[in-house]
Amino acid sequence: MTTANTATSAKNSIDRSHLGTLSVLAWTGDPEAGHDMPYLLVYSLGDGAGSAEEGEAALLGMIADCGAKAGDMSDATSTSVNSPVRLLVEAGQAVLNMPHLSAQCPAPPEWLAAADGRGHAHVIIASRPWPEAKPGEQITEESLQTYLGDEQTLLSSAHILVRVSQLRS
Repeated sequence: MTTANTATSAKNSIDRSHLGTLSVLAWTGDPEAGHDMPYLLVYSLGDGAGSAEEGEAALLGMIADCGAKAGDMSDATSTSVNSPVRLLVEAGQAVLNMPHLSAQCPAPPEWLAAADGRGHAHVIIASRPWPEAKPGEQITEESLQTYLGDEQTLLSSAHILVRVSQLRS
């Protein structure tokens, strides 16, 4: 199980009120199955002002502002200095900065180990809301699999490989 975390807005070139509550969730695949990818999911609760269509349009605009496209996989690991999506890992937290969003998310130990070992994470930005995954409440693995296992969710999401940065001492 994991906990969703509320994120704060950065810039407002799209109608922020249509995005609703944005959250970030950190988890890894099953290391015993050889799948230890660290994932970060950015999603909306779908509680924004306006219609569901306006909310989805705002999320698709956010995806475009990140230099990505729904349904595609982008690799920003070699261009992280110029990438609009940046990830800092420090003190057990994943700090995600991207257009319209700056979020700090507690990361489980297995996520931190996978991010350290791989040097990158798979960021998924969903354009489909997930109202059941409220910030601060436990999210079951089954609920996560149901949401992300849905073909419509996967095909309407942007997938970006992002290099992990750490503070220099």
